[in-house]
Amino acid sequence: MAETFRPKDKLYGKEKEAFVYSVFSSIAHRYDLLNTALSFNQDKRWRRFAAAKTGLAAGGTALDVCCGTGMLTLELAKLAGPVGRVVGLDFCENMLVQARENIGKTLYAQTIELVQGNAMDLPFADNTFDCATIGFALRNVPDVERTVAEMRRVVRPGGTVVSLELAKPSAPVFKQLYYFYFEQVLPLLGKLGVGIDGPYRWLPESLRVFPHQREICDLFARTGLKEACYFELTGGIVAVHVGIK
Repeated sequence: MAETFRPKDKLYGKEKEAFVYSVFSSIAHRYDLLNTALSFNQDKRWRRFAAAKTGLAAGGTALDVCCGTGMLTLELAKLAGPVGRVVGLDFCENMLVQARENIGKTLYAQTIELVQGNAMDLPFADNTFDCATIGFALRNVPDVERTVAEMRRVVRPGGTVVSLELAKPSAPVFKQLYYFYFEQVLPLLGKLGVGIDGPYRWLPESLRVFPHQREICDLFARTGLKEACYFELTGGIVAVHVGIK
């Protein structure tokens, strides 16, 4: 079983898509618990910050791309309120099953619609939403620029595109401690959490080949998003990118 999830140095296209699907299918049942534990409970604060940067108002419409278990989707629903509309999209059925369970326990079940679909070919018309978000998933898509361009396409003029993602801290000492935890300790804790080796070894590998936050900011601008900027949180271990259509 361990060999199933061991990534190569780089994965592209359909090969990466199939690999990522297998990884998230295997960890969906423990994803939320492990995210909270492995981030020392910071993941909730990060998602609230990212949702706030959308500028989503009560009654607004939002799309959460690669919504996973629906945690960022729920933060958007809190902003949109009972008369708003939030759509969560993911390609992994196991993650959507967990999202339905999570959302069903809240007051926002009527506000949120969950859809199975591909981040690089969003099944929505141009200018549909007030904002589009993606949380901890941009590094997992086969084509980052195409995904951001698709998010921009479905957002109305003046709307926002927001990405919450792992980043690369630069502060001396903290940087070394972070990478030791991320590359050596976290995969072992992840293995204990899900009972198999491999899925949480993908995390440091996926970050290693992912562009620096400055480059992602440039990519936002390149896709036509205005006022592209980013915010580093918790010493730069995550970054929130924001752009306006």
